[in-house]
This record gives sequence, C-alpha cells and structure tokens, in this order.
Amino acid sequence: MNLQFNDSSITVAVVGCGGFIGCHLLDAILTRTQWRVFGVDLDFYRIQHRLGDERCEFMVADLADKSVVERIAKYPIVVNLAAICVPSRYMAEAPEVIRSNYDHPAALADACAKSGSWLIHFSTSEIYGRTSADSGLLLEDETELTFGPVTASRWSYATAKLLTERYIAGLKNLKWTVVRPFNFVGPYMDFMPGVDGSGIPRVLANFSSALVRGEPLKLVNGGVAKRSFTSVFDAVDFMFALFEVGFSANAVGMTSKAAGKSPLSQAFNIGNPDNELTIAELAEKMRKIFADIRGVPVDSIPEPEEVSGVEYYGEGYEDSMRRLPSVEKAERLLGFKAKTPIDVVLRESLEWFVGHYSNTSYSDTDSASS
Repeated sequence: MNLQFNDSSITVAVVGCGGFIGCHLLDAILTRTQWRVFGVDLDFYRIQHRLGDERCEFMVADLADKSVVERIAKYPIVVNLAAICVPSRYMAEAPEVIRSNYDHPAALADACAKSGSWLIHFSTSEIYGRTSADSGLLLEDETELTFGPVTASRWSYATAKLLTERYIAGLKNLKWTVVRPFNFVGPYMDFMPGVDGSGIPRVLANFSSALVRGEPLKLVNGGVAKRSFTSVFDAVDFMFALFEVGFSANAVGMTSKAAGKSPLSQAFNIGNPDNELTIAELAEKMRKIFADIRGVPVDSIPEPEEVSGVEYYGEGYEDSMRRLPSVEKAERLLGFKAKTPIDVVLRESLEWFVGHYSNTSYSDTDSASS
C-alpha cells in the first residue's frame, strides 16, 4: 500500500459524501487510510454512523455557494460526486439539471485550478450520447458523440456533463481526472419513491421498489436497451488505484507548471463489460434473485409490463440503446479492472434494498411509475 495512505496530515474533500457513491467512498477512506475527510452534502442519512468520527468534518451545503466552493478547494484532493442524476428530472427540470451539472462544477474547477488541488470529477457514461443497438466499445478518447435534438430534454444531463468535461480539460494549471461511471449499483442506491424520495429513480432502484411492493417491473420501450452494470465496491477500488498512481506520479502536490504533464489528466471509463444485459434480461434476473431471497416461486412475482418512454418519463424522452465500456485505459494506466460478476452485483444490491425497505410503510399509490 502507498505510504501516503498512512499520512494523517492529508485531508480529502468529498462533495456528495452522503450520496450513493459518496457513502461507500467515505467508508473506504476511513477504513483503508489515515486521511481526514471534509464532507459536503445536503443529506447525511446514509452516513449517520460516520457523523461523529473525529477524522471527519461535515458541512451541509452545496456548490451553488461560492464561499463553500472556495473552502472545498483548499484541500489537496477534491472528489466531486455532486449532481442531479435522476432521469425523471432531466425532462421536468432541465435548467436546474444543467446548473447542477455544469455551472457548479465549473466553478469548483476554477477554484481548484487556482488553489492547486487535484480535482477528481465524476461525469457519466451518458456523455456518449444517443448510441445505437449495434454500438461497439465506447472509447474515452476516440468515440464520436451524437445527441438528440434540443427538443429532447432527456439530454440536458448528458450535455451538461460533457460540457463540464470539456471545460475541465481546457483549464490551464488544473490537475484533474474525469471518471465516467457505467451503471454503478449496490447498497444505498437511490431511493424508494413515496418513502424517502420522489420521482423515478434509476433502473435498479426502480425495479427493486416494484419487487418489494409486489408490482410489475416496467420495461420502458420493451426493455431492449443494453447496459453494463458495475458494483459500487469495484468503483471504490478504482478510486484507490487512482489515488495510488496519483501519488506515485506526484499528481498531489505538483507545482501548477507541471500539472499538465500528469498521466491522470484524462477521462477513465469505469465499468464492467462482462456484466452487459438488456433491461428485460435485468428484470428477469432480478425477479429470480428476489424470489430466492423471499423463498417463494418465481412465478409468484408479477410479470414485467411494457410501457412507452414518453408515457413513463414524459415528453422529451429518448434513450441510448447500448453503452458498453472500453476499460483498457484504466487497466493499462492504473492496473484496475472491475471483477464482480453480475449475479453477485444484483444480489448484494437487492438484499440490501429488501432488508432496508421491507418493513417500510407506504401507500399503494406511491408506486415507482407515479
């Protein structure tokens, strides 16, 4: 292990520390290192067990506040996980989605360039745009990007994230790394609509909610789109591979003049191409795993139902038909490769969801499709 992990003088700022990825990263930093953490978020329910940790300082705030941005940028490593990333909001709240995913992170990038911090910015696999069913591997530095028309507000999130990447890459003197997650899943993912959130969560939490409620899983446009699902624990392992190489390459503490020479100043796909499924295949796997967890026959679980994207998400909905990551760069430069197989990924996610929400009181009208 890198000796820097034992350096208790290092503080890493984690923006979005209370979110799905952030809570797992926070736990790992406090378990695997002697670092301190400055955590920023608007909600800390996932990390209640960490709020009294003497190595942590937490702030209830967001990146819309300039003084908060300047405070965050004082630390040598800044991990930005903050974003509006709920699909139903892409259509309903496009301006706010754009502000969250471009205006605020761009301001943070400016502050980090000024202070000399290493900014690790979480983008999205959606920056690859409106891919077709026969799209091949998506390469970080080669794949051409195509998006839907302006009238398809589904792309508000993806275009804002892409613009942020371009802005970050163009900033002189900024030490940066961009992370493009490919469908991270695991415990604490998203929410159950009507219980601890509103709107429509991402597909795994969406399907999990329906299973717990005894409702049919909704297959948007037949569920033919393909996704590659990645364990959030593999994602955390990627971050530590990145930290290791970052310190070895002197990315932390480099002078601003040398920053542009860092081997980390680029984007990395983080995904598991071995875990590719259509959404319909995902639904069937989840039904079988849920039945096994409950100890009931799979035919007692409601069959999935097809629904149109416009009917389910609203006007302006479009989709990427396939997102299959090339992961060669992360393996070559960082020695990292996601390894958790799909059945393990889904079981660890669904077991947590069932245990967390099974005794929750909710109305039948608070369904995932509302």
